[in-house]
Amino acid sequence: MGGRGKAVQGPRRLRRQAAAALVLCGALTLTACNGDGGDAGAAGTGPGASPASPSTTASSSAAPGGAAPSASAASSKKPSSTAGAPTAAPAKPKPPAPGPACASKDAVSPNEIAVHRYTPEGGQYSLIVKHGHWGCPVAGGTTPFVTVGEETYIPIAEDAKIGAHAPILSGSTNKPITTHELTSWLETHPNKGLVFHYNVNKAGVIDTLGQEEYSS
Repeated sequence: MGGRGKAVQGPRRLRRQAAAALVLCGALTLTACNGDGGDAGAAGTGPGASPASPSTTASSSAAPGGAAPSASAASSKKPSSTAGAPTAAPAKPKPPAPGPACASKDAVSPNEIAVHRYTPEGGQYSLIVKHGHWGCPVAGGTTPFVTVGEETYIPIAEDAKIGAHAPILSGSTNKPITTHELTSWLETHPNKGLVFHYNVNKAGVIDTLGQEEYSS
């Protein structure tokens, strides 16, 4: 009994040693994890910063393009000065000048009349006439006598000097006829409008009457 061997460790002491080992292991593990997390955080900061720079670059590169259009684009939108300029209106053609034989529409021959009919009213012969003027020559060589205004009455003397030709008489030259012969022909051929030049006396009565060579 005097010589004792190694004492056997009790169960309580073994538990204390195991707990101390677990604490030490946990401390080492925590230190290792914190070191990895710091590296990861530092590494994560770099990628986050780098995407920001491309967007900034894109914005700076897009700004000049949207700020002002190019000179060629602006010039293409500007309207052409020649295309929008109003064109001058064409000048109106001048009316043709009247021929030498054409009279104004307002002109009236002072001593020529177109004889249409006659009337014996008032106990005296009167010719029913219209005043007018010679118009422009037409194809065929005839020149019309253009009448204007209303019909008027001009008394004619029974002994008036009258010259007539076709169609009142045969031939193209004037031959003398009486007032009665003229009124008889007018009675059977009214409204022919034969043209005569005439002259009146102081009383306003026709004393000279001659058929014109040209008739309408």
